[in-house]
Amino acid sequence: MSKIVGIDLGTTNSLVATVDSGIPYVIADAEGQRLTPSVVHLAGPDATPLVGHAANRVRVIRPRETVYSIKRFMGRRGVDIPKEDMLVTYPVHGDGAGAVTIELHGRAWTPEELSAEVLRKLKADAETALGTEVNRAVITVPAYFNDAQRNATKRAGEIAGFTVERILNEPTAAALAYGLDKLKDHAFVAVYDLGGGTFDLSILALEKGVFQVLSTNGNTRLGGDDLDTRLTEFLVAKIEAQGGPQLAQLHLSLRNLSDTGESGPRTLELQQLSRIRESAEQAKIRLSTETETDITLPFLTPQFSFSYRLSRAELEALTRDILLRTRTHCQRALADAKIEATQLDQVILVGGQTRMPLVRQLVAEWFGCAEFEETRGDIRLGEDYHRPKGPILNTGVNPDEAVALGAAIQAEILSGGLTHLLLLDVTPLSLGIETFGGLMNVIIPRNTTIPVKAGELFTTAVDNQRSMLIHVLQGERERARDNWSLGRFDLEFEPAPKGVPRVGVQFEIDANGILHVLARDLKTGLQKVVEMKSAVDVSDADVQKMIEESVENAFDDLKARQWIETKITAGETLTATRKALGEHGAELEPAYRRRVEEALQSLEAALETEDSRTRIGDTPRLKAAHQALDEATQQLAELLRDKVIEEMLRKQGLIQ
Repeated sequence: MSKIVGIDLGTTNSLVATVDSGIPYVIADAEGQRLTPSVVHLAGPDATPLVGHAANRVRVIRPRETVYSIKRFMGRRGVDIPKEDMLVTYPVHGDGAGAVTIELHGRAWTPEELSAEVLRKLKADAETALGTEVNRAVITVPAYFNDAQRNATKRAGEIAGFTVERILNEPTAAALAYGLDKLKDHAFVAVYDLGGGTFDLSILALEKGVFQVLSTNGNTRLGGDDLDTRLTEFLVAKIEAQGGPQLAQLHLSLRNLSDTGESGPRTLELQQLSRIRESAEQAKIRLSTETETDITLPFLTPQFSFSYRLSRAELEALTRDILLRTRTHCQRALADAKIEATQLDQVILVGGQTRMPLVRQLVAEWFGCAEFEETRGDIRLGEDYHRPKGPILNTGVNPDEAVALGAAIQAEILSGGLTHLLLLDVTPLSLGIETFGGLMNVIIPRNTTIPVKAGELFTTAVDNQRSMLIHVLQGERERARDNWSLGRFDLEFEPAPKGVPRVGVQFEIDANGILHVLARDLKTGLQKVVEMKSAVDVSDADVQKMIEESVENAFDDLKARQWIETKITAGETLTATRKALGEHGAELEPAYRRRVEEALQSLEAALETEDSRTRIGDTPRLKAAHQALDEATQQLAELLRDKVIEEMLRKQGLIQ
């Protein structure tokens, strides 16, 4: 089944995103560009449409044949055309209740068809990057879109070859991208979304990871385009005042969408106006990070060139009234949600236009955001500083990409990759295998971020062992029997003395939370890979129960581990000592031999203190008995060492 991608079909730019290994990211095109301009150029009736950056590059020289900001016409009727207040250089038509169409080279294109060309470009980019067919998508829309606009967006996706799995509100997508699902159990969040052509303000309530939209208000005819139009109008007036081409009347008629047909203005005039508009948009963008910028338009006519130094203050003065129009929508949304601004936990900014410093300043003032002045760095925070009440202005995610990233997260949820969003971030319980003595050896600790891969080397505890049982466990207890069994399998290898074989065991948890266990004999390369059940699909109640039991039994579990580990070591020493006495006991002095045998008896007696019910014995006594035997066998160990050296010298012919 095809992967589901997330798409932000924007007025100015569009993006496609996906999730890999639990991490959402925006897919770049062949040129490494993550933002695709929502621009389509049609050179002729049979020509292949140019889309994105290629179309944007010819917009100035072919303004009548290049379509942009088409999102503002999605789901509109002909009667709605006069209500738009934007600069459009391509022919827009529509009458009464009929659909809006764009007349290009003798064909009437609908906004859905043109938007589908943008979506086809995103689809192709995703397929190239992912190396597989992509035909399922989650597409976002402004929260204030009506049913007609939502259906038009869905139709555009279907025309482009997608099965549209969901039409997702942009504020919800942004909340996912900002990680607001990880806030406290109960929170109120405002999403201020000012894009290229639309604005909406949504109030969301977060209750234990579930988002509920309490209210939404906005304007689908208000966005960055309006600021571009205002600045273009300002520059046109400056150009006329300096003796340049007279374009004010043309600008006004195009804003009213009343002079865009084939019999409209000359191509030269449209090219001039397009150049001015493009320069206005670029200057607006630069002034988000600069205080002044130069606008240069050489040879608008063969005799006239234009240059002007625009300041941020001038831009803010020109556009402040447009931005102030968003305040009323903010107030209405708060009133509809029946909450005060001070009750908000966060105000997050979405949409490229929110990069503008004036937007951030106004939003912070309207909502009383406490963090705004702190982030500017012009206030010293001393020990006596108390953070004022009010929401935090959250600008922690790229505002251009937030919606697409959230759509990708929603797509992953729908595809089953994020069935438990909060649990998928980390392993809820430790994972490991059973080792000799019935203990659990942890390979991936609890709360490890996934996807993850980890492994360890193990060996045998018995001579001539032919296989190793890999018993995979999950839990927080020390003994294997107290944890949950996820599965078991055998790995065969050549028989060898204990401690010689080397078996590597590797755990890998993929982005879907599935545990893959690999066991490999390092000598022969023989290996097995087994897929276990989900390592993260554990109910909250079971996780909590396991953790509580591990806390309640912590001391007993520690005693058990100490006893088992000491018992294993003591058993090995006991076996080795009995073997040495059997082979070389006759060579020892009788008094020394009796001392070693007494130490052996003390160790055996200590081992017998193990309780049949708890499987725990007297660990301090066992450790003391083991140490006593270790000290008593020093002379025996020296004898064994001498025997080994003597045998080596004999094999080399150095002694008889």
